Amino acid sequence: MTIVGKKTALACTVCGTRNYSVPEGKDKQSDRLELKKFCRHCNAHTSHKQTI
Repeated sequence: MTIVGKKTALACTVCGTRNYSVPEGKDKQSDRLELKKFCRHCNAHTSHKQTI
């Protein structure tokens, strides 16, 4: 049996679609996570920010 934690979504900053989900961190950070990921809607590597 595995324990599944909460997940948060990453949204593309260009088109706004939510493409990725990441596990929520144990420490509550005040700033949002920002990663450069591939967006299939924009067909390019763009910045993705954590949504609430």
